[in-house]
Amino acid sequence: MKPVTVAIAGCGSRGQDTYAACQERFGDRMRIVAAADIRPEKLKQMQERFGLTPAQCYNSAESMLQDGKIADVMFICTPDRMHYSEAMEALRLGYHLLLEKPIAPTPQQCLDIEREATQRGLHVVVCHVLRYTVFYQTLKQLIDEGRVGEVVSIQAIERVAHWHQAHSFVRGNWRNAGLSTPMILQKCCHDMDILLWLCGKRCLRVSSFGSLRHFNAQNAPKGAPERCTNGCPAADSCPYNAERFYLGKLRENSTGWPLNVLTTEFTEEAVLEALHHGPYGRCVYRCDNDVVDHQVVNLELEDGATINFTMCAFTKDCARHLRIMGTAGEIVADMQQNTIDVLPFMGENEHIDVTTLTSDFSGHGGGDARLLEDFLDLVQQTGQSKALTSITHSVESHLAALAAEESRLNAGRVVELNQL
Repeated sequence: MKPVTVAIAGCGSRGQDTYAACQERFGDRMRIVAAADIRPEKLKQMQERFGLTPAQCYNSAESMLQDGKIADVMFICTPDRMHYSEAMEALRLGYHLLLEKPIAPTPQQCLDIEREATQRGLHVVVCHVLRYTVFYQTLKQLIDEGRVGEVVSIQAIERVAHWHQAHSFVRGNWRNAGLSTPMILQKCCHDMDILLWLCGKRCLRVSSFGSLRHFNAQNAPKGAPERCTNGCPAADSCPYNAERFYLGKLRENSTGWPLNVLTTEFTEEAVLEALHHGPYGRCVYRCDNDVVDHQVVNLELEDGATINFTMCAFTKDCARHLRIMGTAGEIVADMQQNTIDVLPFMGENEHIDVTTLTSDFSGHGGGDARLLEDFLDLVQQTGQSKALTSITHSVESHLAALAAEESRLNAGRVVELNQL
């Protein structure tokens, strides 16, 4: 079987280090034939790592698209607000798409991409990788088997982690909704998708509250400079000290994400240079961020079941935890610990250690590579694909997230999804 040829738009942490890297894992299934990025150093990495020629490298996604259809599929891993125009043009050219979330910033743009793909008979797989983890697949199986009866309510939390908030949503690419997308969409369309998938029910209406409470100028320590590298008097006591955090990663030899977002050279000099002059050395209280640092979302489903979801920056670690309450029992699940406890109202409790079910927890609990493998199955039409997700399912999760943001901006007003 011929390998699927791939053109990649956006060669950063997700485009290169996650999806392109899968060629090294199952290279007989895919072959990268083109790459686009505005950063010359990223294109140089793609040439060296995947054997691309200068002619196969483009300085923008637009210039690559101008050359017409040069591969079977396109991976779109560019900034959020570029997705719509790039996806629409790629679909018109006949590409199947692996599209990094979020699909697009507005409900209409999400629906446009869905309609274009459907009319042209093309696959668009949005990177809702949590569906592909053994952790969530086990939860789905337990629910579908009726182990806790009918699901009545779910409580779920995404613990973003204080350092992840600072890196991505205060200093980083997703700090400002006008430049990217609202945090509840960018970060938690994952969660909207997985929660609706677990329930197998449609969402009717949403309400939400949240704000940017902490990461603003009024909470800056006295005398704090614009940058952590400028001799901050609170350096020893501040949990967001950029020098301590990023140099600490370097000294631990942890050169993957998030350190690889700062620099391609993993030396102390290169990291300090990035902190002195780039966005990641800024004081977290003196940035141009406007996205929330905590938000709660309430969803009502079509049969009256409810979901309560919390996203919060103020946690020590990145993790997801949920409690699923049904008519015959409940399930308590912790993705950080990789444990699932089934607690029926009658009968014996069951403890499931997910680490005994798989050895692959790379990239979102193993979901990254499994999603890409499923996408290749779809394109090659092997008949083996589980087709765990589709553009239609992804649009629904995005509408729920966008409804939550509309509600939050309007003092928690209930938003009906059919209004979107």
